[in-house]
Amino acid sequence: MAEQTPARTSDWMRPHSLLRISIAVAVVTIVLKMLAWLLTGSVGLLSDALESFVNLAGATFALAMVTIAQRPADDDHPYGHHKAEYFSAGFEGLLVIGASLAIIWVSVARWLDPQPLQRLDWGLGLSLASTVLNGALAWLMFRSARTYRSMALEGDARHLMTDVYTSVGVVLGLGLAHLSGWWWLDPLAGVVVALNILWHGAVLVWRAAQGLMDVAMDPEQLLQVETVLHAQVQAAQAQTGVALVFDSLRTRQAGGHSFIDLHLHLPGDWSLAQAADWRHRTEAALMAAIPSVQVHIELLPQGVDTLYERRMGHFPST
Repeated sequence: MAEQTPARTSDWMRPHSLLRISIAVAVVTIVLKMLAWLLTGSVGLLSDALESFVNLAGATFALAMVTIAQRPADDDHPYGHHKAEYFSAGFEGLLVIGASLAIIWVSVARWLDPQPLQRLDWGLGLSLASTVLNGALAWLMFRSARTYRSMALEGDARHLMTDVYTSVGVVLGLGLAHLSGWWWLDPLAGVVVALNILWHGAVLVWRAAQGLMDVAMDPEQLLQVETVLHAQVQAAQAQTGVALVFDSLRTRQAGGHSFIDLHLHLPGDWSLAQAADWRHRTEAALMAAIPSVQVHIELLPQGVDTLYERRMGHFPST
């Protein structure tokens, strides 16, 4: 089995580093938002502060799961610990859903008993400062998540972006309430934003569940795999006059890693060295095309199916 990893990037852009930064930023934003709530009495700002507490819990759990996911394979986990990241994303999604329901509860209570707000200038300023911090960090985390294909980091980045949406919605609601005197706009903003983050939390839980159930690689990556295999067939035809046959292609994803499993059917009179050479070429081509991939190719004589294939029936051929 062969494996390819991402190209080296700056140390502070790695998942571990960004998650540590996320924890520090969460602490700072909690302080800013709690001050904003204490100064204004706004239920919207209180809801925003609650979201930041969830950010802190989510980032801490994500860091723990990323640490586990990067452990090497061992006797008990021969395929590695990559799926630990999906637990992080699912946990964070559940936290987001719980926070959104709490925000709706508090907002409805204030809607039934609207109250004028105090010192909005300070409250809005502190909220905007925390929003800028979260937005900048989320942007960096999305970039790193794409590079390392880290589900835990993507989950934390999405959670931070829901916090940004929450803060923007709260600020707009408070601004309109201040200008119009309609103080019920404060809890209304809380409800609208809570529904938005509820959706994002549900998406995170769904994606985590898909990963735990060994979802196949993305269609774009599958197309890359098929392109590589087709090129190998053409190369073998040109160099040896033999048409290689690839079949039983199966793929799955686990955290930031992808796994490819397929069969390569070769002429029965080929030597072991010839067969191993074409397997090596195919593995190298797949690793060059797709980052963080592990490839397993089983060599078979042409016209021979495995017992598994006979039991399971037809598999895609290339």
